Amino acid sequence: MPQLNTSTWFITIITMLPTLYLIMQLKLLKTTYYLSPSQKASDMQLFNNPWQLKWTKIYLPPLQPHHF
Repeated sequence: MPQLNTSTWFITIITMLPTLYLIMQLKLLKTTYYLSPSQKASDMQLFNNPWQLKWTKIYLPPLQPHHF
């Protein structure tokens, strides 16, 4: 049975690592990161919506009168 030749494995693995690193860096360079909501809220203009003009309050149900 022939023996497996592993003489090129070291150089293959050593060259593979920087190659994978560069590929990942190029992929991350293409990605777009969105702003957090706190940063985005200050840049947006406020729109006048009908529900912003109204003041509403949620009332509790009426209390039952106490019977003594």
